[in-house]
Amino acid sequence: MAALTPAAFSQLTLRKTFTLPEGTGKFDHFAVDLSASRLFIAATGNHTIEVLDLASGKVNETITGLGKPHGLAWLSETSRLYASDGSQADLKIYENSPLKIARSIKLSDDADDMVYDAKTKLLYVGHGGGDAANPASVAVIDTTSQSLVTQLSVATHPEGLDIDNAKDRIFVNIADSAEVAVLDGATHTQSATWKLTRAKDNVPLAYDEEHQLLFVACRTPGKLLVLDGNSGKELSDLPSDAGADDIFYDAELHRVYLIAGAGAIDAYEVAADKTVRSIGVVHTSQGAKTGLLVPSQHALYIGAAATGGKPAEIRLYSTK
Repeated sequence: MAALTPAAFSQLTLRKTFTLPEGTGKFDHFAVDLSASRLFIAATGNHTIEVLDLASGKVNETITGLGKPHGLAWLSETSRLYASDGSQADLKIYENSPLKIARSIKLSDDADDMVYDAKTKLLYVGHGGGDAANPASVAVIDTTSQSLVTQLSVATHPEGLDIDNAKDRIFVNIADSAEVAVLDGATHTQSATWKLTRAKDNVPLAYDEEHQLLFVACRTPGKLLVLDGNSGKELSDLPSDAGADDIFYDAELHRVYLIAGAGAIDAYEVAADKTVRSIGVVHTSQGAKTGLLVPSQHALYIGAAATGGKPAEIRLYSTK
């Protein structure tokens, strides 16, 4: 893909950089508390969750006692933070100020990405798949009672998740099996399995409800697959940079942002006729592989780990 500078690619420009404390390592997923202007950062390499005050640009809380934090979800209606821990094999629930652990729900190894259904108040968390004793599953968590409702079995370890609110479906990337599992949110069963043919190692995904398109980012080779959201048919594929690890769809701007660990944000545009085209690449830094799109702020936050003597950073890009 042709690399464009932020000046040439005016739809995605670096606005601010937040420097994080010394020792902060690699990052996984993020969450945001809009009311308090806080960004929650899974600092996996540091075994912590860092709470960044976006107004001051300073980390005002560091949550310790974690093994390998991965997925995060902030529920504004209950003021609770949910965090999956891959090495401690559980889902931790934090509340109060400063945030303290209030409860944990046992899962299994490699507890990972999650997605929240605001209508049903259910949280879906992927975990397991390491061995026969830890089967691959998606845990369904009732956030009202803070309890495990059920486990939905999938073929191998679940990676990225996203939700179709209109049809009450949850899409799950099953990377080791090169497939997408479609879960029924009403019956809590797997309603479909979509095998991928054009690429594999499918880690993150994102769903476009308006056009009913599913965007599946793959690593082997580096591609963005565009799937029909009803049948799973592969409609098209576009090249991407290596090491796709996060992806977001901006429903207002009709754009897809794919964050690649090779150090790039690949941007794509979705037309009214459902065709998708590449619109540019913004280079970040090697290993900057995860972030968070906040549409209401027209903001894309990217985590850049400390490298080459430079401290770890959170980079804020404007999408408009």
